[in-house]
Amino acid sequence: MSARRGNAILDPVELTAALIRCPSVTPAEGGALALLEERLASLGFACHRLKFSAKGTPEVDNLYARIGRGAPNLCFAGHSDVVPVGNAKAWTVEPFGGALVNGELYGRGATDMKGAVAAFAAAASRFLAERGAEFGGSISLLITGDEEGPAINGTRKVLEWLAAKGERLDACIVGEPTNPERLGDMIKIGRRGSLVGRLEVRGTQGHTAYPHLADNAAHKIVRMLSALLSEPLDGGSRYFQPSTLQIASIDVGNPANNVIPGEAAARFNIRFNDLHTPESLEAWLRRRLDAVSRDYDLAIEVSGSAFLTSPGPLSRLVAGAVAQVTGMTPELSTTGGTSDARFIKDHCPVVEFGLVGRTMHKVDESVAVRDLEQLTRIYEAVLAGYFSAP
Repeated sequence: MSARRGNAILDPVELTAALIRCPSVTPAEGGALALLEERLASLGFACHRLKFSAKGTPEVDNLYARIGRGAPNLCFAGHSDVVPVGNAKAWTVEPFGGALVNGELYGRGATDMKGAVAAFAAAASRFLAERGAEFGGSISLLITGDEEGPAINGTRKVLEWLAAKGERLDACIVGEPTNPERLGDMIKIGRRGSLVGRLEVRGTQGHTAYPHLADNAAHKIVRMLSALLSEPLDGGSRYFQPSTLQIASIDVGNPANNVIPGEAAARFNIRFNDLHTPESLEAWLRRRLDAVSRDYDLAIEVSGSAFLTSPGPLSRLVAGAVAQVTGMTPELSTTGGTSDARFIKDHCPVVEFGLVGRTMHKVDESVAVRDLEQLTRIYEAVLAGYFSAP
């Protein structure tokens, strides 16, 4: 744990560039958390570096930093880890160089999500410089190094650590890149769930000239997958798009053209809304599959269930801050993939708002300097509104 008080004002552009220069590809810490800890400690945050591990997974470094001792505790959650750069030769800049070119800051993690982490730290520094340490509550940052990976030794375990200490989060903003086109487009107030299914179908191998002596597993799996795709899961709900089932792979492992395969396998992913639970989806899947054949095994993995933070004080606060800075009224949405908000929602109200996501995970990932400054001002307005003076 570290804590040191000061009156530093952090520059979101400089801090983003410095974080980009830390090659923190999951699960490597890469110096990113050490840098952030140093900057937050200079503001007076008490910082805790938390390492967690589990069998069969890499050890992951995390950071929890807090200033203030009283309630309410407004938390900013994010991640310092990034996806690999891919083909480095395809980049026009050094992927971990943090180059500033024509008003754009380039590098892996610029938008997803080192820029938002830097913007919130900078916003906190401005807020503390204006209000001082006695602002009527606590500000915390929960930064994991495991969001782009298995998400086993990161946010979920930090939250368990906090609960064991009796420490409570009263509200949380996750800094994922939520905006499709322009800063101010969208706030995420929930996320769809994600279910991965692995289907293995059994048949009887044989010669293609003697099909009556075999049971073609390829034919069987095609009929079973068709049964899953024949009708939509639902038509959507008030805040969610329709659920979707997408087949990711089909494999029979058969290199010969005169052999009837005796085994076939498929993987599929369901992104589901709040009309379903993992249990109801598994029951639906088995009913559909059983109607075709019972010669199968189905394994299911759920990375998160659908959840919604109903529109209320937190979403209004963030939307008001966005409108104040950008003049835009953001859409309240549940689109996109999963995020660590799926763990945080069990502890406190949570919404997501960050940068524009057009370049995330791409070659030449970048963020506009103007957007970094505006996001900092938005987060500063959120802090001011949340800890409004009596």
